[in-house]
Amino acid sequence: MGRSLDAHSPGARLRAHQMKSRIDQLARTMVLGPLLDEIVRAYGRYDLIAHWRQGEFHHDLVLGLPETARDLQARILVVSTNCNGGVKEVALFAEVPDRALLWAHRCTPPGGIPPRLSLVASSRTEHWFNPCELLDENARSELRPEYRRRQEGGGWEPVPPSVCKRS
Repeated sequence: MGRSLDAHSPGARLRAHQMKSRIDQLARTMVLGPLLDEIVRAYGRYDLIAHWRQGEFHHDLVLGLPETARDLQARILVVSTNCNGGVKEVALFAEVPDRALLWAHRCTPPGGIPPRLSLVASSRTEHWFNPCELLDENARSELRPEYRRRQEGGGWEPVPPSVCKRS
């Protein structure tokens, strides 16, 4: 009968350390394009599952990794970027997180209990800042007040242009 490794065994700790190092390495690319290039180089491809924009200055790209990503213990990456494609965080999940729960986890009020997510590992870069600032009523905006509206969950989004009618 084979011996199973528990989470505290030397082998399991080594694999967890190697996986965390890999997530750190992906985050250190610092820019979305090179990060995606590295994923393709290392694993052959990725699938874009979702692109979530929150406010004017935050994007979450949800990527599915192929079976060739054997050095990771899960297959879902959430890459958070600023509006210029600067990588803020790379997070590895066992399953696609619910968008609202992800933000509730990020912005849990002091003393509150964050919702449980299938987060396996994450790494933040110098581009990181508290994303809850984007959701505030007084969040900064590059859009004039007449050209923006509150987005569900917080932050600003452009008002869609109205359709011109010809008479």
